[in-house]
Amino acid sequence: MEQNERLAPAVASILDAARERSVPSDRVTVDPRDLPAALAAAERGGRVPVIAEVKPTSPTTEGREDRDPVDLAREMVDGGAAALSVLTEPEHFGGSPAALERVRQAVDVPVLRKDFLLEPEHLDAVAADVVLLIARFLDDLPGMLAAARERGFQALVEVHSAEELETAVAAGADLVGVNNRDLAALEVDLETFERVAPEAPDDVTLIAESGIGSPADAARMRRAGADGLLVGTVVVRGRGSVSENTRQLTTPNQ
Repeated sequence: MEQNERLAPAVASILDAARERSVPSDRVTVDPRDLPAALAAAERGGRVPVIAEVKPTSPTTEGREDRDPVDLAREMVDGGAAALSVLTEPEHFGGSPAALERVRQAVDVPVLRKDFLLEPEHLDAVAADVVLLIARFLDDLPGMLAAARERGFQALVEVHSAEELETAVAAGADLVGVNNRDLAALEVDLETFERVAPEAPDDVTLIAESGIGSPADAARMRRAGADGLLVGTVVVRGRGSVSENTRQLTTPNQ
């Protein structure tokens, strides 16, 4: 993809690092836990379907979270998270495939691998239940979707616009995340999901990503059609414990 000049420098740097990453020689095979089913089960149980994120740091976050990712993951599940997201990008987010592997062994909910995956071999770094595929950065989204599914992964295809949503659906995506953060400028606007969501087919599971900082924001995204919410910073860095912060978001806002 020749778009680095239109991206925030931090994002361009992340992509450059991803292109240079060594790839495993062995191919993984996954028997995944079902993310849409987990989100639906949370809703049937009276909880807001939240995917809580284990993220040591990021280009948009000050400082670093040094608590054991397994401890954080268990607290998130105790707080009602329907699923987890684990960063595996090492240079800019402090993540690792090893951390995801440990988390997935410690919990029984679906685990999403969040990373910048640009070629099929990148999928083989670690077994997860779901992998993130960012439509904007993939020249062959249908090929990456097929490669992910051949390995057994579910694939969350991330979009930021109605045009990218159309591309994702045409490629066969049935699990779509709408990122409220514009990766060109790293600015967040919750109206992004509200603009894009109505364009999605009814049979697509929609996840609202980024910028959800309160129960009110969570309720707003749910009213706009989100089947699930991907939530990071507020869970780990909110005022209460990780489990308390997660519980606040998974409790319906009346």
